[in-house]
Amino acid sequence: MSQPGRFVWVNPGEALPSPEQALAEPDGLLAAGADLSAARLIEAYRQGIYPWYAEGQPVLWWSPNPRMVLYLEEFRMHRSLQKTARRMRAERLWTLTIDRDFAGVIRACRAPRDEHSGTWINDDIVTAYLELHHQGLAHSVELWHGSGARALLAGGLYGVSLGRMFYGESMFARANDASKIALAGLVTTLRNEGFRMLDCQQNTRHLASLGARAISRTSFLEEIAVLIEQPEPDWSTLHVDLPAS
Repeated sequence: MSQPGRFVWVNPGEALPSPEQALAEPDGLLAAGADLSAARLIEAYRQGIYPWYAEGQPVLWWSPNPRMVLYLEEFRMHRSLQKTARRMRAERLWTLTIDRDFAGVIRACRAPRDEHSGTWINDDIVTAYLELHHQGLAHSVELWHGSGARALLAGGLYGVSLGRMFYGESMFARANDASKIALAGLVTTLRNEGFRMLDCQQNTRHLASLGARAISRTSFLEEIAVLIEQPEPDWSTLHVDLPAS
């Protein structure tokens, strides 16, 4: 049996260790293994654990403390984002959708942000989350520019939903504020469906500017234990709109 603060190797068929056993340095590193199946991902997310690793590494599992989360009622539309939303609504050329192109979103998130950066979203990550999407547990929000078949994917995000809990994974933007607009639309939809919290995983200035904040791992695990047991909404019926400014 693993001990608190001890990094362990998890073989296929073995359970992930308790998130409370994660290392303090590097913050939240819990375990490694070679299994990135859909079943393993579901097991992990139910315990507030997520995979994050570089090409050539084994699958690394994390549960940081504290945990960055966005309480949906605390989401902030700062002034520049409000201006972008007003412009998009006025132009009538922008549309938000849910699950229209999950594969396109995750592959866009995979693309390097500049010529010097790599990506942690490798082929195995893409395959695993596509399987979760096919099972109805991973979802995307897409921002489109244009109409009909000529519409171009301008930004979006994807994540995992269990019960009434949404775990954000990654986002991308090909137009100014595109990923933030997608997030704002998702926040409104989730709030309307009785969701309370969106997991942001790690603390960044970008997320903090939108209202996200850090909470203890213990508080995070207590909250998700309740949220993931609530009835899952029918994502095929959900609708997302451009945010009101």
